Amino acid sequence: MQYPLRLKFGHHRYGLKVLALGFCLIAMTGCANMSPTGQRALSGGAIGAAGGAVLGAVVGGNPAVGAAVGGAAGAATGALMH
Repeated sequence: MQYPLRLKFGHHRYGLKVLALGFCLIAMTGCANMSPTGQRALSGGAIGAAGGAVLGAVVGGNPAVGAAVGGAAGAATGALMH
């Protein structure tokens, strides 16, 4: 399988790790100045998307659809909770 981001040092490929690290850094710094409601909505959406993707894969459905539905439900629930 060909990866679009190929950083190779010796026999090791670091492309996916570099991409994941960059995503984590952006996610951590992007939440610094958010309101508490926004933070709850974002974390609820992320947790819902992860849970929906896992559930979609387990039941034999489409993980992307499960992630979309779970993310929307989690974001709505997180925004409404106090």
